[in-house]
Amino acid sequence: MNELKLLREWDAEAPPLTDTARARGRFRLYQAMRAPAAPTAVRRRPLLGIAVAAVAAAAVTTTVVVAENTGTSPRTQTVSAVTVLQGAAAEERRLEKPIAPRDDQFIYTKEIIKETPVGGGRSKTYVDESWNSVDGSKKSYVSELGRTQWVPPDQPGQRSWPPRRWSQLKQLPTDPGKLPIALRDIGRTPDYDRPMKADEWPMVQFFLSGLLRTPVLPEGLRPATFEALASVPGVKVLPGRTDADGRAGIGIQYVGKPGTPWADGGPVLVFDAKTYQYLGMRDRRNAGAKTYEQWSYVAADAAVDRVMQRP
Repeated sequence: MNELKLLREWDAEAPPLTDTARARGRFRLYQAMRAPAAPTAVRRRPLLGIAVAAVAAAAVTTTVVVAENTGTSPRTQTVSAVTVLQGAAAEERRLEKPIAPRDDQFIYTKEIIKETPVGGGRSKTYVDESWNSVDGSKKSYVSELGRTQWVPPDQPGQRSWPPRRWSQLKQLPTDPGKLPIALRDIGRTPDYDRPMKADEWPMVQFFLSGLLRTPVLPEGLRPATFEALASVPGVKVLPGRTDADGRAGIGIQYVGKPGTPWADGGPVLVFDAKTYQYLGMRDRRNAGAKTYEQWSYVAADAAVDRVMQRP
């Protein structure tokens, strides 16, 4: 209850944080629901506000018909969530440019976020550049919807989801069959011999979504995350979606059962309609009485030696 009280006290009028910060808020809520009698110290960025938006969990895998331009006439193709996510994993492995940062370096990311008020209004684009300490021992410099702040080094006992330290990300398995179990058993030794239960998948979906919101991951982890999502019961395909630059795509979304916190659906992952390359994320954010359609994608990333250094 202390954790839920803290969530209620967060300032809803303050500008909400980026996807990573919101994922950390969700992780805190999940920790409260799983272990209310044993509060856990969880890393939370000391920024200007946190909007807790649920990651949705779908009930069934569906198929849709999408149109492709062939140059003469439209052609239809039936695709499933499994097809899109497995195709995205293959494309990610083909295009992946691994980085191997040192502990004393910083992960530089440049994220583009475009927002439009729901119901009409002027759009705004944010270019958020951030420098995150690889091992968490140095101050990080982050940008959240154009607002910047220094983040103190990690303190003993602090945790976050997704993991902030590169070494913790490296510990996650890149085997898509093992990854969901490792996330289910996070905080303890994974029991790979115990099958997943139906009521454990929503939490695993939440953790997988948190990984996909992380701009830079160790080699093989992002494609493994796509493939792991393909094995989760209940992802939904949304045809006719576009990314932040207007490119045609296919959406993948988690939708919860009626009466659950995720019944209205969560953020939409957008993939190229032909190659299934991951293009970015579409979401909504609430800011007081206003709601915004939000498109985001990572434009650049690299390992650099100091804050304010760009690749």
